[in-house]
Amino acid sequence: MESGPMISIGLPVALFIIMIGIGMTLTARDFHRVTVKPAGLIVGTITQILIMPLFAFALCGLLSLPPAIAVGLVIIAACPGGTTSNLFTLLARGNVALSIVLTVSASMITIMSLPIFTNYALQAYFGTQQEIVLPFGKTVAMLSAIVLLPVVIGMAVRAWRPQLANRAEGVVSIFGGLVLAVLVIGLVYGIRDRFLELMAQAGPSAILLNLAGVALGLLSSRAIGLSRREALAVATELGIKNGTLGLMVTLTLLHSSEMSVPSAIYGVLMFPVGFLLAAYGRRVIPSGKDGGAAAAEISEAG
Repeated sequence: MESGPMISIGLPVALFIIMIGIGMTLTARDFHRVTVKPAGLIVGTITQILIMPLFAFALCGLLSLPPAIAVGLVIIAACPGGTTSNLFTLLARGNVALSIVLTVSASMITIMSLPIFTNYALQAYFGTQQEIVLPFGKTVAMLSAIVLLPVVIGMAVRAWRPQLANRAEGVVSIFGGLVLAVLVIGLVYGIRDRFLELMAQAGPSAILLNLAGVALGLLSSRAIGLSRREALAVATELGIKNGTLGLMVTLTLLHSSEMSVPSAIYGVLMFPVGFLLAAYGRRVIPSGKDGGAAAAEISEAG
């Protein structure tokens, strides 16, 4: 279940490159629009930080999950979206600026909310309370290095070389798709000996949590009048979780390989769902629709 060099080293490097490409598709106006009309940020943050963990608790009771699996499911539900969700949002032609802001804001709040939900789950399912503290400095540094810094670099390239930036989306989409495909294969290969066993234990609850996140993101966003691009960003953030953080909490802080099973299984199952979401987005959103197409966003929201 431990991550090999491909995930621990190769994936961050690949994501850094991908985030530079994503930055090339953005302008400061995109982020300004997110803050001026914060409905997407508000609904995405609340559903991600509060509703998803509560739904996980409901699933644990409904499916009568074993205590360790139940705690692990609550942990992955309480995790924020990772940088991979930004990539899937790009592939789905969603609002990348909103996706990135949601990733950063939820990750910061998670530093406080994840230990609370984890400790409550430990008390509920084991009758004990175990305090955990996420490394604040390390989390901030990781997010800055993999999300903020490369995006700033990409936006600077767009400002200096707009023609290069205009050609970036297609290249980044292809490279990102290849990286994600390799990652899925690597994750399945890493748990190949126990794949069927682990899938039987945590698969149903993991896929239900994943699908619920996507559905909740799409329905709640459209219900309050957000555009398709914004709804796709919120849905992707809720469905594509930071499985690495879930594994760090369960393996490094709680020292439980059994509790790590939901994060590992979720990390495999979320990719096919993410690709389906990307395919849906590319079908309903016209190509060439970047963050600056404000008029199209307005008409789309209607």
